Amino acid sequence: MSWFNEVVFYHIYPLGAFDAPHVNEGDKTAGPRIMQLLDWLPHLKRLGIGAVYIGPIFESMSHGYDTIDYYTPDHRLGSKEDLQTVFRVLHEAGIRIILDGVFNHVGRACPLYQDVVKNGDASPYRWWFSNLQFGWGNPLGDPCTYNTWGGDWNLVKLELKNPDVRHYLLEAVASWIRDYEIDGLRLDTADVLEPEFIRELKAFTRSQKEDFWLMGEFMNNANCQMMGPDLLDSITNYECWKGMYSSINTKNYFEISYGINRQTNPEWGMYKGKFLYNFLDNHDQTRIADQVNDKRALKNLYTMLLTMPGIPSIYYGSEWGMTGRKGQGAEADYPLRKPMTKEAMEAGDQGLMEHIAHLSAIRAGSKALQYGGYKNVLERNQQLVYAREWNGEVKIVGFNIAEEPYDFHVGYNGQAYDFTLGPWESVVL
Repeated sequence: MSWFNEVVFYHIYPLGAFDAPHVNEGDKTAGPRIMQLLDWLPHLKRLGIGAVYIGPIFESMSHGYDTIDYYTPDHRLGSKEDLQTVFRVLHEAGIRIILDGVFNHVGRACPLYQDVVKNGDASPYRWWFSNLQFGWGNPLGDPCTYNTWGGDWNLVKLELKNPDVRHYLLEAVASWIRDYEIDGLRLDTADVLEPEFIRELKAFTRSQKEDFWLMGEFMNNANCQMMGPDLLDSITNYECWKGMYSSINTKNYFEISYGINRQTNPEWGMYKGKFLYNFLDNHDQTRIADQVNDKRALKNLYTMLLTMPGIPSIYYGSEWGMTGRKGQGAEADYPLRKPMTKEAMEAGDQGLMEHIAHLSAIRAGSKALQYGGYKNVLERNQQLVYAREWNGEVKIVGFNIAEEPYDFHVGYNGQAYDFTLGPWESVVL
């Protein structure tokens, strides 16, 4: 058993949530915006949050994933001392801290890369970047080309096979553990990281903190081989992210019940015995309130998120039904990363928030929901019942997305369960 399998995560994109300028202009745009998180603490406790994944937070020029300094907090969020204050208060409240580890690439403004631009082959960082070649320029006017992330020339891919690069990154992580007492990392673009680097990172972080958590971002779910004692503890569950809202929109619960069973079946599930990181939306995807065809589905979806196998994560603001559709071009993600104020919290869907808080409390007291196996008990297009069981404790979870009430008569392990759910209702028994 591990702490990260037992808590509900809360995901904050701080540059958006705390209304930072989109471009970092140093002192001109500096400010202790991270301190706003202290005002959220009563809400986090009300939701039963046990870990906050907050990132990215280190110095960058724009969206945070174009890191220019792994040791300095982004000036738009605050100082090192500001972060230490906020993280200390969260830890005192029993909330763990997870940061973004952006190790595949750096921003083009990173001094390490700029040293190469200035000094060419004489730079001590000449071999720190993937496939960096002189002789012709790139579209941004530099005298070299290099591998990028996603074709973005502002994101210069690091050469993780270089031991000097790995040492540099591990030293940065060591400083985060030492200075901020963080409890884990979410690895950005883990699908393109070197597996040997992940192994080295896992061994290193566990040597610093024995229960340190590593989760990797994977856009598909064919990566069970990247989870294990010497690799990642968890990965993003994009298969079930899509399956949850798609099942609701098409009124076809067979899709998500098949997906969960495919992952967790105790005999042949591809992730049996493992705990994936589950979510309904995040900083890269359209808010769930805009992803569903009918907003009455939201409570059902959060019931599933908080009771299905894996680690549940709530994206800031979505517990009140915050909206935001992914757009196009350079500003595509801005609608997903809007500021969150107390006024917006108070104006949001309080019924949905209370529903999530209730589910969080149920999960906190149930080893069956934290660790239990999964079994489909009833599968219909518009109704679903599954069981979670652990050491004799059983939780029955039921859903109805029909426009009329449905009378359930199901059995599990010789026990009969009879209950009625109205339109768009769900229940945990």
